[in-house]
Amino acid sequence: MPRARSGKTTHRRHKKVLELTKGHRAARHKLYIIAHQSMLHALDYSYRHRRERKGDFRRLWIARISAAARAEGLTYSQFMARLQKSNIGLNRKILAEMAVKDPEDFAALVASITETNSPRA
Repeated sequence: MPRARSGKTTHRRHKKVLELTKGHRAARHKLYIIAHQSMLHALDYSYRHRRERKGDFRRLWIARISAAARAEGLTYSQFMARLQKSNIGLNRKILAEMAVKDPEDFAALVASITETNSPRA
């Protein structure tokens, strides 16, 4: 019985790794062992950053809402508190989009929550 060799399997596995590291520089996309380490780091970073992206977007939305609310004379926390008190169930993504693309509608929303929730006298 002839001895089993793993040439095809090894070559296929190496090609897969080198394909994944195609855009990396220097030996990181040419030499298998270094490319394999580079690939593992890249996959680790991509896994972590997929989770970080959620927080990044939330911070962006809050900054946009805050800027639009300040233009209407409210701070972000005052705006969100009045929105919650008015039982308006819009999330930050929608509010940020409204603040950027429909400033008139955002101003109308601020006016509607301001008149129903006047500050304590």
